[in-house]
Amino acid sequence: MSAETFELARWSLADLLPATHGPEFDGVVKELESAVAELESYRDRLSPDMATGQFLSLMDLVTRVAAVGGRLRAYGYLWFSEDTQEQEALAFRGRVDKLLTDVQNRTLFFTMWWKGLDDEPAARLQAASGDNVYYLESLRRFKPHTLSEPEERVINIKDVNGVQGLVTVYEMITNAFTFDVEIDGEVQKLNRSELMVYARDPRPEVREAIYRELYRVYAQEGTVLGQIYQYLVRDWASENLELRHFASPIAARNLANDIPDPVVDTLLEACRANAGLFQRYFRLKAGWLGVDKLRRYDIYAPLTASDKTFPFDQAAEMVLASLDDFSPAMAGHARRVFAEGHLDSELRPRKDTGAFCYSVLPGLTPWVLLNYTGQASEVATLAHELGHAIHALMAADHTPLTFHSSLPLAETASVFSEMLLLERLLGQEKEPAVRRDVLARFVDDTYATVLRQAYFVLFERDAHKLIAEGQTTDQLSAQYMDNLREQFGDALELSEEFRWEWTAIPHIYHTPFYCYAYSFGQLLVLALYGQYREEGEPFVSRYEKILAYGGSLSPAEILAEAGIDMASLEFWNRGFAIIGEMIDELEALS
Repeated sequence: MSAETFELARWSLADLLPATHGPEFDGVVKELESAVAELESYRDRLSPDMATGQFLSLMDLVTRVAAVGGRLRAYGYLWFSEDTQEQEALAFRGRVDKLLTDVQNRTLFFTMWWKGLDDEPAARLQAASGDNVYYLESLRRFKPHTLSEPEERVINIKDVNGVQGLVTVYEMITNAFTFDVEIDGEVQKLNRSELMVYARDPRPEVREAIYRELYRVYAQEGTVLGQIYQYLVRDWASENLELRHFASPIAARNLANDIPDPVVDTLLEACRANAGLFQRYFRLKAGWLGVDKLRRYDIYAPLTASDKTFPFDQAAEMVLASLDDFSPAMAGHARRVFAEGHLDSELRPRKDTGAFCYSVLPGLTPWVLLNYTGQASEVATLAHELGHAIHALMAADHTPLTFHSSLPLAETASVFSEMLLLERLLGQEKEPAVRRDVLARFVDDTYATVLRQAYFVLFERDAHKLIAEGQTTDQLSAQYMDNLREQFGDALELSEEFRWEWTAIPHIYHTPFYCYAYSFGQLLVLALYGQYREEGEPFVSRYEKILAYGGSLSPAEILAEAGIDMASLEFWNRGFAIIGEMIDELEALS
């Protein structure tokens, strides 16, 4: 490992497309057009009695269209993420969105035919479709909620020009925000990633100042951001409740995730019932920090004042070493992200302020974006996003239609990679005070991943109902404050500016009801990690097998490999029990 060097860098998108205009780009578009035209030629040949060989040829074309279209879509998104104000990137993304909407509408006939096929011929063709079985099963799950072909075309056009346009405007507005805050006697102008570094500052007055400034800026645009959200929610209701007849707004997401509604209800209620666990932690933390009660500004405060940062090279080595200890194969996949220039880690103005991993095609090394500030939390973020990349590369033997894991399992490898990093850090530290700090940071992050995300979804359920009743942005903010009061109880003081926090949560805008996947993933990983502690080395191959399934089986079938029943309240409570053990250890160390 000593021969490896890792530096902050901007990624290269050259492996995605040869160019964004000119003959080379035109060649990619022609390749897509050729596959679409050949696929369209099957329209009049579709039949319940068609030969399996003919059906497989058809599926090859569906896969080719998905692969080429996926490259174009990914380039548009990743280029935009590099610089959210870059006009050429915006124009390219708009051009690609229009092109792919046209492709989607021209090839819609296949999915419409497949969903409408009787069960017997569908079962015959599906049985011969190899790795694409679960993809085809998933399409048929939506049969009761599918409209006519002309109606589906209109919805596709509506989405690209309406919903996606509104989300892009939200991203442009919020990514352009800058925040003025006084640090060490000097007023600094920061983007959101830079600002939130100070959420873990040891000085209470600094933590208060950055949160006040964060929500002062969001509040200035609160009416606009709230109105964008209301339009997105109304569109979601118009399509999914009025036209597609889902039973509830969240039911549309649950069906896409192949998670039954009662399972999601059980997960959310388990989180709600265990809010007291984190309230206990916050009361303990107040004592450790020497205050009577925490403020909302203080929940991520470090237990000891430290300005320790980690150079990027050291962070990369720490993450890769923790992966090497568990599985050299997984560490090798992570190294590909660095070696192929697919990591954008440096801080830049106008860059997307978040962190993500974009997996495009099987075997193609994913692209990872983060804004590396040197904080310990950013080391964990690096482990998290590389975990996503590992998951995609472990599933490289599947098709473009089945290698992506389903949303509830999408956080498995990412959070498990964080657990491996934690294990390595705790293994190296024998000093009680240092172990306490490492454990406390993990519990802080677990709160943010489990309870906080579940309460985002609980707020979304309320917000969709309120918007349907014609309530205002201010009333949504009042509901969000009620949500926070339930979440924290009397364990901390809650300031009024947090009423605007919901406008700063991108997921509720671009992917409604997404966030329970984080709660699902973290609690699942805690259960898996418990198995790893009990079994040791034999667990590794089973875990790798879970990742290697990608999205080729249902979540229930994949979890059965680990002996997990996601419908069981006991399973979810097992994850909370492990969190409770960590809090007990923290109390003992203190």
